Amino acid sequence: MAPGAASQSLAELEVLCNQLYEGTDLAQRMQAEKLLLELIDSPECLSQCQLLLEQGTTSYAQLLAATCLSKLVSRTTPLPIEQRIDIRNYILNYVASQPKLAPFVIQALVQVIAKITKLGWFEVQKDQLIFRDIIADVKKFLQATVDHYIIGVMILSELTQEMNLVDYSRPSAKHRKIATSFRDTSLKDILMLACSLLKEVLAKPLNLQDQQQQSLAMHLLKLVLNCLNFDFIGNSADESADDLCTVQIPTNWRTIFLEPETLDLFFDLYHSLPPVLSQLALSCLVQFASTRRSLFSNPERAKYLGNLIKGVKRILENPQGLSDPGNYHEFCRFLARLKTNYQLGELVMVKDYSEVIRLIANFTITSLQHWEFAPNSVHYLLTLWQRMVASVPFVKSTEPHLLDTYAPEITKAYITSRLESVPVVIRDGLEDPLDDTATVFQQLEQLCTVSRCEYEKTCALLVQLFDQNAQNYQKLLHSSSRNPLEITVQEGGRLTYTSTDEHDAMDGELSCRVFQLISLMDAQLPRSSNEKVELAILWFLDQFRKTYVGDQLQRTSKVYARMSEVLGITDDNHVLETFMAKIVTNLKCWGRCEPVISRTLQFLNDLSVGYILLKKLVKIDTVKFMLQNHTSKHFPFLGVNDNYSLSDLRCRTTFYTALTRLLMVDLGEDEDEFENFMLPLTVSFGTVTQIFNNSFKQEEAKRMLIGLARDLRGIAFALNTKTSYTMLFDWIYTSYLPILQRAIELWYREAACTTPILKLMAELLQNRSQRLNFDVSSPNGILLFREASKMICTYGNQILSLRTLSKDQVYPLKLKGISICYSALKSALCGNYVSFGVFKLYGDNHFDNVLQAFVKMLLSVSHSDLLQYRKLSQSYYPLLECLTQDHMSFITSLEPHVLMYILTSISEGLTALDTIVSSSCCASLDYVVTSLFKHIAKEGKKPVRCREISQDGQRLLHFMQQNPEVLQQMMSILMNTIIFEDCRNQWSVSRPLLGLILLNEKYFSELRASLITSQPDNKREVLDQCFRNLMEGVEQNLLVKNRDRFTQNMSVFRRDMADALRCEGATEASSLDMMS
Repeated sequence: MAPGAASQSLAELEVLCNQLYEGTDLAQRMQAEKLLLELIDSPECLSQCQLLLEQGTTSYAQLLAATCLSKLVSRTTPLPIEQRIDIRNYILNYVASQPKLAPFVIQALVQVIAKITKLGWFEVQKDQLIFRDIIADVKKFLQATVDHYIIGVMILSELTQEMNLVDYSRPSAKHRKIATSFRDTSLKDILMLACSLLKEVLAKPLNLQDQQQQSLAMHLLKLVLNCLNFDFIGNSADESADDLCTVQIPTNWRTIFLEPETLDLFFDLYHSLPPVLSQLALSCLVQFASTRRSLFSNPERAKYLGNLIKGVKRILENPQGLSDPGNYHEFCRFLARLKTNYQLGELVMVKDYSEVIRLIANFTITSLQHWEFAPNSVHYLLTLWQRMVASVPFVKSTEPHLLDTYAPEITKAYITSRLESVPVVIRDGLEDPLDDTATVFQQLEQLCTVSRCEYEKTCALLVQLFDQNAQNYQKLLHSSSRNPLEITVQEGGRLTYTSTDEHDAMDGELSCRVFQLISLMDAQLPRSSNEKVELAILWFLDQFRKTYVGDQLQRTSKVYARMSEVLGITDDNHVLETFMAKIVTNLKCWGRCEPVISRTLQFLNDLSVGYILLKKLVKIDTVKFMLQNHTSKHFPFLGVNDNYSLSDLRCRTTFYTALTRLLMVDLGEDEDEFENFMLPLTVSFGTVTQIFNNSFKQEEAKRMLIGLARDLRGIAFALNTKTSYTMLFDWIYTSYLPILQRAIELWYREAACTTPILKLMAELLQNRSQRLNFDVSSPNGILLFREASKMICTYGNQILSLRTLSKDQVYPLKLKGISICYSALKSALCGNYVSFGVFKLYGDNHFDNVLQAFVKMLLSVSHSDLLQYRKLSQSYYPLLECLTQDHMSFITSLEPHVLMYILTSISEGLTALDTIVSSSCCASLDYVVTSLFKHIAKEGKKPVRCREISQDGQRLLHFMQQNPEVLQQMMSILMNTIIFEDCRNQWSVSRPLLGLILLNEKYFSELRASLITSQPDNKREVLDQCFRNLMEGVEQNLLVKNRDRFTQNMSVFRRDMADALRCEGATEASSLDMMS
């Protein structure tokens, strides 16, 4: 690294470093970041980094140099090989000569070495794989001082981690190839080296005060953990999915795992190291316990499991280490993995099973009782017991599993500990663990299984606790003091849900109590209320619905035997009456409480989905009452007075969807009944019209309109027959659509208002179940489209007049509205209820206007935003597919810069991870290419009379001749995807590719040649044959039969190419250099 002309002095650079890493002024830090990004791009970058490393006075200067180097070596266009070798050797010498650098600086420098090694793994210089001698370099470090020793271990650890990191900006096949080669050539040696070094650490007397020794042990354990966490078979397992982990250890590692000393080493390390380090030893043991079963024969597996269980016993007999939360959490994960990977039949055969299961049960019970200590670890313990109990029916062994003894104790410990937590939470004002509903539900799902073991005991316990708490609750209601103990009822409510046939009668016993509680609680409303109990009851009702009420469920169930004695509820019709009464009570009395309202409405919505249930529901008086009285007088949450914030109004859509489904059961063609149902909305619209005409109380009008738009969207969503939809159209078209148009004009800046109105329009345009196929004599389809066109144009023109928005405002205030406009337009274009040719014929410009609005909005969005915001990309790309399919003349008539923008957006979308986007891009590209191909084919054999017609094709051809690189680049991307990527939509990719090859045969030959010449001589013939097979039998046309032939060939081509490139010795064609 020769020093170049430094563009900034050392002092200036150090000031920038301090501003970047220590500065508190945000503007200063952003400025520093900008200048440093410029430094990375400048030709002096290397010399500046060298200056900082050699003469910098602070650790931050060195950290900055390391960060710049890291970015420099990770570029997609790599530095020359000599330069990378120089940088690597320079850093190795630098850290060797200064082993006392700050740990974070060493870490950053070591990361640069790891990146250089990974990216150059297959590179050859003078017949040598030049970057693979890293292990030899590390061994030199291991022979020097302890500090050097630690740096050596850090290099290996960082390298292992780097090899395992997927960089999504590079081809995934390239990453897999490097990772696989590293796994096969180096990983086993690294693991064995780390284990032997750990044995040496353990052999010496441990001095806990010695920082160096602690640091060494930590880095060695991290190295082992990185080796065991390696993605051996390329399934890049999601880190968060912790319950289904099997570590796919390679077969040639068997010997390491068969030696009992290996496991003993880590158990010994756990017992002798301080907590910070012992939890790393346990993390390694978690991976050892998850080793794939097929690595061992049956006797070997039994022996291995025996050693694991022996270790568990030793830990539980000396539990002092588990008082550390880190150790405790890892140990719980370790226990859960035992049952994930081994069968109950294997566990019961282990020598000390009965003793160990007793220790684990006691450990679990203690853990549950100390609910405030490490609450996130309980999940793993419950997973263990859930899986053990679930496997009981499948155990063939005669050995006792003892679960019937311990499972009820664990259920009891869970329930009682949660009840005991309540007074403590209230007394000390702690955070209530029951508020974390996701965790509570997950734990209850697990507990359901555990409680099924000896279910009678569970039920008896629940009944006893529930009755006791209910009596206390009743006493408290009669006395004047409001003691907080009432919250405890919640647990009873939540835990009653369980589900299998034999236990129905017991479920009935439990359910009776909850239904009694409901009537007791509702009698107290609105004087006294408890949100938590309400939510618990709703959860119970929903579980009861899933289990005992529904279209598919049997008529009679034991659950009703006890309920008819106590409550007079004899079948699901009675239960539905109770459900509906509860729903109406909640909607009337809990109007101000959003959580209860939204759960209640979700419950109503779930009830209104099945046809048989709907038939039963409409006979219930409460339902008839709701259908006739859905006003804010009866249901306050529909009101729009000042006590309600705008977010409240979302649940109205759910409410009206459910109500309209109920209305539809008996509606038929009865227009009067529909008019009556719509009456409250008619009245509200009348009020809004008055306010508009007198222009006062704008806020109230706005709120009412937002509510109305949400209500109407719910109604429109549920009207999925032509007759009922036509009633809505006649009701809304002349009277109320102009009001919505006016609102968009007035309040375009306020997304809270425009979003619901645009979403309503998008819903009205959806031709679901062919509901928009109006009669032949009806112009409704065209009328509806014209209104939509007006609204989209108004919104599009207004929104573009907004000043520049900040990064966090651009989506909610602008892009969200644009994406709804696009999905509405897409529904209209694909709905098949408007003949768009009519507009031009009769001089109507609504269609042209909306397409122009589409273009204007599009040009105001950057390409990166198009892909970054998922909802926007999922509405834009399918819309573009519709336009290229049916409105090619519009696409070809665009200005060259607009057409370029659209084609670039397709090009960028081809590689999107979202298959909706990439498939739409492939389809759009196919329509463009096909249109071009057909035009060229016609030109060749064209008589004079056709010359006039083909202007569209001529424009497109002219554009492509001016910009040949557009289609060439897309061909490169698609070839890249096929050969190097994990291509998830192969069929979609093959369709445009054939047209691209036929239009660009010369460029295709160049691509093919560049790939083949980049491979070793012994591969070239095979690859050449692959390309020949790809085009075999493919003719010079784009007929369906020919396309299908090409798609079949491509499937074979992809497999053969992968096999050819996978073999060792193929150098990595830097993804065909296609992108250059």
